[in-house]
Amino acid sequence: MDPEAFLELANQVTKLKMFPYFDIAHCVICCLYAREDVGTGAQPFSRKHPLANWVSCMLTIFAGGILTSLLLGEPALGVFKNNQQLMLATAVWYVIYYSPFDVGYHIAKCLPLKVVLAAMKEVYRVKKINDGVGHVAKLYPNGYVIMIIVGTLKGNGSGFMKILERLSRGVWTPTAVEFMQPGFATKASIAASLLFVLDSKTDLISAPHALVYFAVCIFFVYFKLSSILLGIHDPFLPFENLFCAIFMGGVWDSLSRTLGGSKGGASGTDKQGDAPKNG
Repeated sequence: MDPEAFLELANQVTKLKMFPYFDIAHCVICCLYAREDVGTGAQPFSRKHPLANWVSCMLTIFAGGILTSLLLGEPALGVFKNNQQLMLATAVWYVIYYSPFDVGYHIAKCLPLKVVLAAMKEVYRVKKINDGVGHVAKLYPNGYVIMIIVGTLKGNGSGFMKILERLSRGVWTPTAVEFMQPGFATKASIAASLLFVLDSKTDLISAPHALVYFAVCIFFVYFKLSSILLGIHDPFLPFENLFCAIFMGGVWDSLSRTLGGSKGGASGTDKQGDAPKNG
């Protein structure tokens, strides 16, 4: 592809409007996630506790905005000020849970449509990360860590909202903390936030911002589709294991266990050698 045409394509991707189509994809994926998190009892629960079910889905859909608003000292309920987005999210929630014969849920679960929705959701995620980093850059021009934190929460707020979202359904799971077991979305959001910070605040990346943005979109979409179609869930894992082995004490722990085992084996051999022989 011609470089100028590629750059023009990247510029068009950065200018994509999220409402309503990408917002619909985001809401559908979030509602599917919330429903599958409940499991087989999702339908009976939605019939018995519709308000709790709605609150749970809204917390998932607007998680990034709620959490970042709290951290930045902005009104947490400000994310609900856009009536169009709120009505759209409510409509999607209703279709996923209450459509006749559960047809809305089954259509959304159809693999070809799910692939398209997942790809759109990842483009939406990159847009939110980029906007989060840009918003903090205006408030705290030198707050690089704050930019990465806000970008990560914008990218995967539902992961960090999981405990509160489940609590709204009457389920308390304190061990489901995203910091303890971060998923691919969280790790990728951290990497994307860092990349956007480097792009906007340093001279380390010489490429135009549109190309960086487009490359991040391709990365997210590619690995999301790989997860759905090929079962590749966390490409960061090999690098994490290598990093932990080298810098987080893995090598020294293994060496300590090896030396400890060798000493224990030698000590046992010496004791057997010193034992008196029965005549």
